[in-house]
Amino acid sequence: MQPTAPLLRRLRRLALTTKQVNGGYYKGTGSGSMGRHTKHGGYIIEYKKVRTYVVPKDLKDFKLTPFVTKTMEPLKGFFEGDPKGGMSGERYLDRWKRENGMD
Repeated sequence: MQPTAPLLRRLRRLALTTKQVNGGYYKGTGSGSMGRHTKHGGYIIEYKKVRTYVVPKDLKDFKLTPFVTKTMEPLKGFFEGDPKGGMSGERYLDRWKRENGMD
C-alpha cells in the first residue's frame, strides 16, 4: 500500500528516522560522550569533555529568574502518614473495590 501524493510530500518534510534510510544512520540523543570505553568493559570519564555551567557570583541583583518560582510551598504527599506508602496492597485493593465493585 502506497501513501497518496499529498501525504508523501508532507512526509518528506519531517525529520528522518532510522527506518527511512539505509544502514549506518544513527540519530542519537544529542547527549554526546563524556569519556571513552576501555578494552576491559569499563568507562573512563574525561573531565575535559564534561559540561560545566558557570553560575554568577552575586545572584541578588541578577536579572534572569528561574523557571520555577522561589515562593512555591512543598506539596504534601498523598500517602503521608501511611507506613507502607504507595506500595500498600490494602490501599490498592480498597481502590479496586471502589472503582470496580465487589466481586
